[in-house]
Amino acid sequence: MKLLVSDANIIIDIQAGNLIEVVFRLPETFAVPNILYEEELLERHPELPGFGLQVLGISEAYVREAYRLRGQYSMPSQNDLFALALAKQEHCPLLTGDRALRAAAEREEVIVRGTLWLMDRLVAERLITVTALERACDRMKQAGRRLPWNEVDRQLRHYRKR
Repeated sequence: MKLLVSDANIIIDIQAGNLIEVVFRLPETFAVPNILYEEELLERHPELPGFGLQVLGISEAYVREAYRLRGQYSMPSQNDLFALALAKQEHCPLLTGDRALRAAAEREEVIVRGTLWLMDRLVAERLITVTALERACDRMKQAGRRLPWNEVDRQLRHYRKR
């Protein structure tokens, strides 16, 4: 299974869409840095490891890398930079919807995926119907999630045509 490191933003998107259970049925393995989980997710989402979320430690060398990144990129939070450092440590893609983190990851030559990519995966794996995905997107929109809504609509139209 392919490992994907996520920031909290993606977890919050899928939670807002009520997609937690279905996303964790994908063949990929999802992980977050332990510090990000403890500081941003544990209190509101203690059930995530039970669904399969891996909570991984960052080696000392990559903790130093996260602090080096802080000196280079001022916009992402330190926890976001820990997610980027973990993706670098594990040589795997980073899941994020955060524009500043995405830009930093691309400059660091880390493959970046986001919520739209997850939607594609759910449809490709036939884990969700288009109607259910449309409802999930409506829930994310109502929750104030910041997705590229024009692109989401385009993607949903494309799914309906299939």
